[in-house]
Amino acid sequence: MIIEQTRAALEKLGYPGGDLHQLPTSLKAFTDGAHYRIEIPSVEGPAVFSAIVEEMKKYNIPIHRVSQGSGIMLLTDEEILEMAQIGRDNQIEVSLFIGPRATFDIGAQALTSTGKSIALRASGMEQVVYALEDVKRACRLGIRGILVADEGVLWAVNEFKKSGDLPADLVVKGSVSLGACNPISISLAQNAGADTYNVATDMTLARLAAIRQAVDIPLDLYIEVPDDFGGFVRYYEVAEIIRVAAPVYVKFGLRNAPNIYPSGTHLEDTAVKLGRERVRRAKIGYDFIQRYGSGFITSEPGAAGLGIPK
Repeated sequence: MIIEQTRAALEKLGYPGGDLHQLPTSLKAFTDGAHYRIEIPSVEGPAVFSAIVEEMKKYNIPIHRVSQGSGIMLLTDEEILEMAQIGRDNQIEVSLFIGPRATFDIGAQALTSTGKSIALRASGMEQVVYALEDVKRACRLGIRGILVADEGVLWAVNEFKKSGDLPADLVVKGSVSLGACNPISISLAQNAGADTYNVATDMTLARLAAIRQAVDIPLDLYIEVPDDFGGFVRYYEVAEIIRVAAPVYVKFGLRNAPNIYPSGTHLEDTAVKLGRERVRRAKIGYDFIQRYGSGFITSEPGAAGLGIPK
């Protein structure tokens, strides 16, 4: 059959010939041997981060990474320093979103119904420069984790790391907004410098297995998904997701919650409450992993490969 020739040609290139419906167990792991880590998104400032740590201790669960979506440019130096200190004290990676984005610009396409695919990308070379300035500022203040939603910026950050213009230990996380949803696209992001990649929220187990065969970097996946990314709630799948996709950051968003980007003190009370509930959801997910997982290992605080603030 002609289609089998195409599948064989892809396999010769090092990619799976299709989605892996046989769901093979991943033989890959984090550098410390762990299969999964836990990420809490939308941690929009030090007040939210402090609340996250309180809830983490209350529920006695590990949290390895927090990520922020409003952007480095909308945090003061003092706020970044405080987030870095909280991260250091608790050995949690702090991943901050970089740069202005197309939706912050004066252009119209990113605001249209069919043009939203460029929404979080860098619009024009000036925004690429601004994005790199954002990263340099965050690194000067101790941050060692960033979140990127533009392929060009991803490549530039990696080149800056090679040249010494950015720290070599900076952990670069590919955002879900990059939109890659097949093994080839994600391997291109890996080659461009992504240290972890947040795959599309609707990836089936078979598709995750195919991606895992093609790439080595950790995958990040929402277990509970914000409404504007689909609103899926996948707790009963979490153990199988870890089995086929390890190493994986299991990420706990929140359904039926407002989009608070860009955040600030005017939304701080809401952001704190949402953060506390995300940790509660992570506790639910963690219990599912203990209940249905088979010998899965999670990382200790401050494990190798985490972008712990300096």
